[in-house]
Amino acid sequence: MTKFIFITGGVVSGLGKGITSASLAYLLKSHGYNIAMQKFDPYLNVDPGTMSPYQHGEVYVTDDGTETDLDLGHYERFAGVRCDRHSNYTSGKIYSSVIAREREGAYLGATVQMIPHITDEIKQAIRSAAKPGIDIVMTEIGGTAGDIESLPFLEAVRQFKNEAGLGNAIVIHLTLVPYIKSVGEMKTKPSQQSVSILHNIGIFPDMLVCRTEMAMADEQRRKLSLFCNVPDEMVIEECDVQHSIYEVPQELADRGMDVKVLELLRLPLTESHLDDWHELLDRVLHPEKTCRIALVGKYAGLRDAYKSIFESFAHAGIALRTKVICDMVEAEELENDCSRLDSYDGVLVPGGFGARGIEGKVATLQYAREKGIPCLGICLGLQCMVIEYARHVLGYKDANSTEFDEKTSHPVIDLMPDQRGVSSKGGTMRLGAYPCRLVDGSRAAELYGEKDISERHRHRFEFNNDYRKQLISAGLQIGGTSPDDTLVEMVELPNHPFYVGCQFHPEFKSRPFSPHPLFVGLVQAALKHQEK
Repeated sequence: MTKFIFITGGVVSGLGKGITSASLAYLLKSHGYNIAMQKFDPYLNVDPGTMSPYQHGEVYVTDDGTETDLDLGHYERFAGVRCDRHSNYTSGKIYSSVIAREREGAYLGATVQMIPHITDEIKQAIRSAAKPGIDIVMTEIGGTAGDIESLPFLEAVRQFKNEAGLGNAIVIHLTLVPYIKSVGEMKTKPSQQSVSILHNIGIFPDMLVCRTEMAMADEQRRKLSLFCNVPDEMVIEECDVQHSIYEVPQELADRGMDVKVLELLRLPLTESHLDDWHELLDRVLHPEKTCRIALVGKYAGLRDAYKSIFESFAHAGIALRTKVICDMVEAEELENDCSRLDSYDGVLVPGGFGARGIEGKVATLQYAREKGIPCLGICLGLQCMVIEYARHVLGYKDANSTEFDEKTSHPVIDLMPDQRGVSSKGGTMRLGAYPCRLVDGSRAAELYGEKDISERHRHRFEFNNDYRKQLISAGLQIGGTSPDDTLVEMVELPNHPFYVGCQFHPEFKSRPFSPHPLFVGLVQAALKHQEK
């Protein structure tokens, strides 16, 4: 029988429910249990696909093409679970489904209400993750206790736990225990009030995970246990880690969180195997080298906009025992002068949408190409590589993407023929995993060590094949295409230290124990560039 864990948050947002959930999932997997993970977001968007990264961080994409919350990236990276369309639900998705069913007459004339119709839909979404072979489903509830938007989800959790029966579903509440410097004390009152909100709607947490800046005293633990109605041994301290988020699983293991969760779920306590994680953590904490990478993008004010990219550099650093310092550089600031890139060992130009920052990215790529600075272009980064090459090598001064200039006389980046004239922002996108065949002898084939690969996409515009021959004749090499050779997936320069572009998003498939070869290749090239 599948067991269920619900993770809620209190006091403030941004406490790290995603990291905590993913870390716990990894620990439970280390005991031999099969885990599925979900994130429920209370906003009314159907998915985050049309949301600005400044609103919600990066949009993470799964193999099946679902655009999701960035926490699913933590789930896949930390816990090694495979997420899909059943892994992320929003209020918009839930309500849309119920309203569509009502329009079809599926409720037989009943008045459609929050309870039971919306809550039943949420409970069905929870059950959708309990596939054959799954031992535990972990569901993170977005938002903070007290948010009006989260109430239907919390009510569904209350009902679900009651229906599942004792020992089959538990609630873990992640809360903040702040330290007030002016009085020199840690305060438990915010956590008490947060739990009280859950009590008022009929949810009694089985475990309290307390985010703190420093170790809690026994007095605070006893007070939380007493006023939150949680056994003392189920109050888990989660201190801020000193160096890396990859310390979190070890800290939770040291607190015995995984053991206590298995006790609550009445599951056998099997031996835990964490040797691989200990080795990984040693590599994180004791690097032998350092390199600096400039991430030239248009969302430089928010690191979460490029969350998976930063994590992919961390994975490459783990493999190479290197501390990768990745600085965000606003693309617009480089439009007229790229000399600040001389202080970096490598450059990454990421994906994005819209014209802002494009000229800065093009200038960056020209500078990196001409100065021999190792460079990786991702999605829009590849497209800017093609635009830059067409402008400054082929001499097509107005070369551009029709996304930014519909009247350009040299549309080296354009919509696929069957998409032209379609105005939908998301309906025509290539989303999810697509196969790619690498060209024999290319840098791409060398990095991957195989010919046929699969990578995740999120874009509408493509390399325009009308310009393929001209660009190849001018020295731009095609590194990979779709298996039928109709779509260019990768480009590169053979006589450059490292100049590779990919139409897909490799950062979505990088993992701590299996870093993505493109990121490893860039860091290796950056270390060599550093020696010059």
